[in-house]
Amino acid sequence: MTVLDRFRLDGQTAIVTGGNRGIGREIAGALAEAGADVVVANRNGESGREAAAEIADSTGVETLAVETDVADEASVRAMVDTVVEAFGEIDVLVNNAGIVVHEAAETMTEEEWDSVVDVNLKGTFLCSKYVGREMMASGGGSILSVSSMSAFVANYPQRQVAYNASKGGIESFTRQLASEWAEHDIRVNTVAPGYIRTDNTDQADAVDPDIDEIWESEMLMDEIAGPEDVAPTAVFLASDASRYMTGACIVVDGGYTVR
Repeated sequence: MTVLDRFRLDGQTAIVTGGNRGIGREIAGALAEAGADVVVANRNGESGREAAAEIADSTGVETLAVETDVADEASVRAMVDTVVEAFGEIDVLVNNAGIVVHEAAETMTEEEWDSVVDVNLKGTFLCSKYVGREMMASGGGSILSVSSMSAFVANYPQRQVAYNASKGGIESFTRQLASEWAEHDIRVNTVAPGYIRTDNTDQADAVDPDIDEIWESEMLMDEIAGPEDVAPTAVFLASDASRYMTGACIVVDGGYTVR
């Protein structure tokens, strides 16, 4: 087996939550390029079906779109059942679905807080729980959660305490889950992107048009990257190329957290 062979995912099935757009869409496409059959699980059924069809057309793998609310246990359980019925086993889970609310802590509502924590943190738990059960039954797998550099640093100038709390929770959750599930041959890791050009960063741009310049002044690389700069790391963590890694985090942030 060559080094590049270890990155291959031929014959495997991967679920990507929020795989219809942004970082999730790029990860879903990258996993398919590596040979995996891909399930796009997201709340918007139409955009999920479009993404799944595009991935199938461009890569030739089998794809499936399942309308899923990751914050709803019944919805997650039904999604996993659908995937198992269609593909038999689940080898890779990418917990990518996430939202952000830009609001100061002193004015943030309970509903805003709950909406972020429910999708980002509870959704990661629920998907890991039900996919993990299937992985235990089939002999193992790889779980990758998309965290954020915001788990480790305070962001400026935007206000987003719920988002940072949820991403910090994902990092702690991942380390504990890796410890508990190692005996089942389930690896659990995270990738922590920095500022990546997505709908979330566009929201911040809408509030403060100068925000890109502020962010870039704190980075070692003077650019805000695209989702395609995160996807290769996801393939690495999903594949046997990282078979000796669990409970780990890879930060992809252009050097922001170095300073």
